[in-house]
This record gives sequence, C-alpha cells and structure tokens, in this order.
Amino acid sequence: MMTASTPQHDLIKAIGLLTLSAFLFSLMGVCIRYASHTVDNATIVFFRNFIGLFIFLPLLFNKGLGFFKTRRLWMHTWRSVVGLLAMYGFFYAIAQLKLSNAMVFTYSSPIFIPLIAWLFLKEKVSAAMLIAALFGLMGVLCVAKPDAGLFNHLSIIGLGASFLAAMAFVTVRALTQTEPPERIVFYFCLIGTLISVIPMFWLWRSYQWSELGLLISAGVLANISQIFMSRAYSLAPAGQIGPVNYIAIIFAGIWGFLFWQELPDLSSLLGFGLILIAILLCSPLFKKASPTQAP
Repeated sequence: MMTASTPQHDLIKAIGLLTLSAFLFSLMGVCIRYASHTVDNATIVFFRNFIGLFIFLPLLFNKGLGFFKTRRLWMHTWRSVVGLLAMYGFFYAIAQLKLSNAMVFTYSSPIFIPLIAWLFLKEKVSAAMLIAALFGLMGVLCVAKPDAGLFNHLSIIGLGASFLAAMAFVTVRALTQTEPPERIVFYFCLIGTLISVIPMFWLWRSYQWSELGLLISAGVLANISQIFMSRAYSLAPAGQIGPVNYIAIIFAGIWGFLFWQELPDLSSLLGFGLILIAILLCSPLFKKASPTQAP
C-alpha cells in the first residue's frame, strides 16, 4: 500500500539536516569572528576551502577517483563561483558586524530562493512559501534596523552575498538530481581553492597556532555543514525548506550573547519571532496530512 507518509518523512529529515547544517555554520561564524581580529578576509576564505580538500582524502582512498567523475562540471563551476563570491561577502560581514546581524544578512537568502527556484528549476511556489518569505523579510528588517545603517556599503555587501548564496543553494538542488552530496562539496572546495589561492601569493605569512586552530576549525565546520545542507536539498525542494536556514540567526544570537555579551533589543526579539514563524510555516507539522492512497 502506498501512502503519503514517505514524502513527509523526507521533508522532516531534510528540515532536521538543514537545522544541523545551520548550527554548524553558526559555530563556523564564531571561529571566523575570532580569526578576523588578526587574519585578513581573503586568507580566511582560502583556508575555509583548502581545509575542505583534506576532508575528502579518505573518500578518495576508499572510493577511488572514479567517484568524482562528473558530466556537470560547468554547473559545479557556476555553483562554486557564486558560492565563493557569497563567502567573501559573508565573511567580511562577520568581521564588521555583530554575529547575529551578519547571519541575518546571509540567511536572508530564503527570501530569494522561491523566486530563483521558480525561475531556474520551475518549482511551484505555494502561498505558504510566499508568506514564509514575507515573514522572513520582515524579521530581517527588524533585526537589521534600517535606521541603524541597513542601507550602507555593509548591507549592500551582505544582501549581495545573500542573493548569491540563494543562487548557490538552488544550484545545489539541481545538482543533487544526479550528483551525491560529497561530490558537490568536493568540487566546491576544489574550485574555490583554485580561485581563492590567487590572492595568497601576496598575502601569505607565518601564522600563530591559535590562528591556525581557528582557521582549520572554521574549514572543518563549514564543510561538514555543506554536506548536511546538500543532503537536505536532495530530499526536498529548495523553495520549501529554504526558510529553515533562518534558524542560524537564532544560534548566532546565542553565541553573540555567550562570547561577546551581545544582547538583542525589542526590535531584534520581534524579528527573531517573525523568523521563527517563517520556519514553522514550512514545517510539515503545520500542514494537513494527505489522505492515504489505495494501491
């Protein structure tokens, strides 16, 4: 007997994986925030990608080079380029803003995901997705506060990174139709390393052990987060689970309080509440179960 429980189970699993991905990504933000005190942005981006290559060495030995053969190199390249540009902007925002605010800019990407998914993947955009995106946008504005400098060069960089990240997420969704998550992340690290190594010919210096520890930790956390994220998008449409990314802002607010005593004001709390509503709107727990279908 065939039931509608399987798609809902996949959706629940995808939301769980994306939540775990956001948690690890917020921890990566903590490492980058500390590293940015003494390390420049381009070096942080390079290490984040370069460290990822070492994570895949055991996979190379176990599965062989054949596992990494692909017929979609052009799409991997596109995903890597837009993802790398988003990374430069995001890491710069982390260094210049409160951690929670930087996460707000980066994780406002779900606002753009339904539109991009509709344009490029022809995925249907439901009313719930549009409402979730609207609540998310309102939450972003409450946290970022336009009167506190939302429309300045930092916000342009942050929102630009957000749009590019949305394009990368949707591209990942398209890639997962034929590519396993490990291959997607591998090519992102490989192409990202080849591009981000170029500035290192001028910026390379000797690094302290504390700096290396933060850079390596950021790279490990980011790449494990990427694997979970890729797996999540292989289970559910980008437009449907995209708003779950907002939970990283909540995690970042917790780390900001614990490590830098950053306390949210009333406007920020309202924004977090709206972001939570955006997450719940895409949750299967708030959707009516479909009737069982007879064989």
